Amino acid sequence: MNYALHLLVFFSIYSILTLGLNIAVGYCGLLTLAQAGYFAIGAYGYAVCTVGWGWPAWVGILFAIGLGGVMSFLVTLPTWRLRGDYFVIATLAVQILIHSVLRNWHASGQSLGSWQNVTNGPFGIAGVPRPEPAALFDGLPAYALLSLTALIVVFLVCRRLFKSPWGLALKCVRDDELAARGIGHPAHILKAQALFAASATAALAGALYASYTSYISPDMALIDESILLLSMVVVGGAGNLKGPVVGALVLLLVPEFLRFLPLSDSAASELRVAVYGLFLVLTVHFMPRGIAGEYKVS
Repeated sequence: MNYALHLLVFFSIYSILTLGLNIAVGYCGLLTLAQAGYFAIGAYGYAVCTVGWGWPAWVGILFAIGLGGVMSFLVTLPTWRLRGDYFVIATLAVQILIHSVLRNWHASGQSLGSWQNVTNGPFGIAGVPRPEPAALFDGLPAYALLSLTALIVVFLVCRRLFKSPWGLALKCVRDDELAARGIGHPAHILKAQALFAASATAALAGALYASYTSYISPDMALIDESILLLSMVVVGGAGNLKGPVVGALVLLLVPEFLRFLPLSDSAASELRVAVYGLFLVLTVHFMPRGIAGEYKVS
């Protein structure tokens, strides 16, 4: 039972991440590789607020969301001049920059959250508290309910946004930016708004992750994590609401099924990587729009 609840928590967190990434990738056509960086920013923002500064957990969550949104300008600024492959490379540079800052912004003997020691460097931050009241969220079932509730709220907000004129304008920019400008849509502003929403959503997921695991490290901002998130969106189906959730569910469960095979740890690890890669190749080949993508019936 605890194992299933643990998977439910991670499914909720990764679904929130992919829903946010889908705003930029699926609806605005901005292929970004920095989503894991903002995931880490949210986690560190929450951890520094609660552990270093002693702020209440709910205030820490709000701070993390705001910090992720504000820091989205690291990616937003290149969008004013860069497109296509150049934009992807710029987001990759931002991802590497975030990981480097998290790993190196520390000083021995300085308290966590001080200007000299913001991230505690490669040692990470331990003892991250869960949201108050502690009596309600200490248990795994209650925290699974909290994370699932957060996922439902994000899902409903995204649904509302995608059906609004703003969501339609994002699709216009994705399909033909020049035509979108011709009919009066401010493409640069819409891109900035999409990246802001994606980064703030990732920061929310980061705060939930930090409070659940109680320990975070700079490794959560590695490029591998951003590639995994992008794979979830592509496999599930970009540009629609249910695709990212399906992608997160599938790519989390496929490796888990292999844990029950009678194999040694080393063999199981290698097999998981091989099956994971094969699954991605077959999915992209036979279902290019994703498992839950929108297909035309001929």
